[in-house]
Amino acid sequence: MVQVAAALLFALAAGLGITVILAMLKANETAILSALLGEGAFAADTAPQPGPATIIKLRPSAPRRHIARTTVTRPQRGQPQFSRAA
Repeated sequence: MVQVAAALLFALAAGLGITVILAMLKANETAILSALLGEGAFAADTAPQPGPATIIKLRPSAPRRHIARTTVTRPQRGQPQFSRAA
């Protein structure tokens, strides 16, 4: 009985998925088909044309200073540390 209910639920989900895919195709048919054909989102004549690249000048930054960091060493115990749960 549970297997029959699972099969019906799977069939319902598959049917809903196919319905959603068909609704998306109906709403955006031309955009999807043009993308699949390799034309892209814009038609060739209305596509934005690239212009000359603009050069952005960055201001020079100051050289980085390396600061020595102190390290804290803790004394090693003779026995390995275990968690309290172990």
